[in-house]
Order: sequence, then structure tokens, then C-alpha cells
Amino acid sequence: MPITILAFEDNDLLRDSLSSLVALNPNYNLVAAYANVLQAKTQIYQHKPDVVLMDIDMPGRTGIEAVREIRTFDANMAIIMLTVFDDNTHVFEAIKAGASGYLLKKHISTKLFESITEVLEGGAPMSPSIARMVINNMQRPSENPYQLTSREKEILTALSTGNSYKMIAAQFAISIDTVRTHIKKIYEKLHVHSQTEAVSKAINEKLV
Repeated sequence: MPITILAFEDNDLLRDSLSSLVALNPNYNLVAAYANVLQAKTQIYQHKPDVVLMDIDMPGRTGIEAVREIRTFDANMAIIMLTVFDDNTHVFEAIKAGASGYLLKKHISTKLFESITEVLEGGAPMSPSIARMVINNMQRPSENPYQLTSREKEILTALSTGNSYKMIAAQFAISIDTVRTHIKKIYEKLHVHSQTEAVSKAINEKLV
């Protein structure tokens, strides 16, 4: 029986390319390809794929958020991120969310089937530049021990300079509710319970 693949990719051209690539290999079957992950849970239950190929940047909801949801009902699903992003933030957020592997889109034509085989055998396939980044990050002291995102660092810096929630919302062109959500996550990551504690920790540990 061929290995079944379910893809989530918002780029029409790349979805077509994936379909064409998989169609050439009788050992694989692309059961469906969707342009967003808004119904990912339902679609995974429907198709029961062996492997999920997941884009990161999609309309309405990111692939990282979808991976996080998938892990709430399936801890073992093989999920390979397909993306143009090779920066620290996206890579480590995807891995932390539960991604099984991380393949840059420029390597799809040469590495896709090899990566699927590897992930189904229990490995964690990664494009070479991604693997190097992960190794480098492990070999040097963490510059971001609390795994704050870029936006969380910006908001923490704004808090440290005495800005109100309203001022922060205006500065970053986001809603006050979004500011509150970011600050709640900052508190959780820093293991603090108030703005004073967060700012004190940020200054003492040179996080800002």
C-alpha cells in the first residue's frame, strides 16, 4: 500500500507541484491538499494520513498553531514543516509545537521522499541549514533562555520603559486584548505574576 500524504499549503502553484511530484512515485499517494488549516482536525480524522506536510504561513491560522492542535489528539502523527522560513524563531516554535521534521521548500524536489521515509522510521528530517542552526543553538549558551518570541521581547522592552497597555497597543498597531495575551504569555514564560516582577527579571537578567 502506498504511503498516504495530507498537505496544507496556501500557494496554489506549490500545491500543484506537490501533486505532480507525488503522482510520479507509485509508493506515495497525496490524499488531499488544502489551502489553510482552519479545518485541519476534521480533515486529518477524515483522511487518516501517514504523513502531514505543513506550511507555516497560511491565512487565518498558522501551521505552527495547527501542529499544536494536532498534538492534543495525536502525539505520534508524522508532521513535516514545509516552509521558506529558516530563522530561529520559526524553526524553534515549530519544533516546540511538535513538528517531526523541517524541510525548506527549495529542497522539496530533491529531499521530500527521503524526508518522509526518514520521519516514518522515527527520524527527524531537516534541511542542512536548519540542522546546522539547531546544532549551533545547542552548542552555545542560550541568548533567549525563556524562548520569548520577537514580539514578546518587544512588548517586554516597552513594559520596561513604563509604557501602558494602551501605549503598547498603539506602538505596535495591535489591540489591547492582543497586548494582554502577549503579556500573559510573557508572565508564564518568565514564571512571574505581575508587571513589576516581569520588568525586574527582564532588567536583572538582561533580557531587554
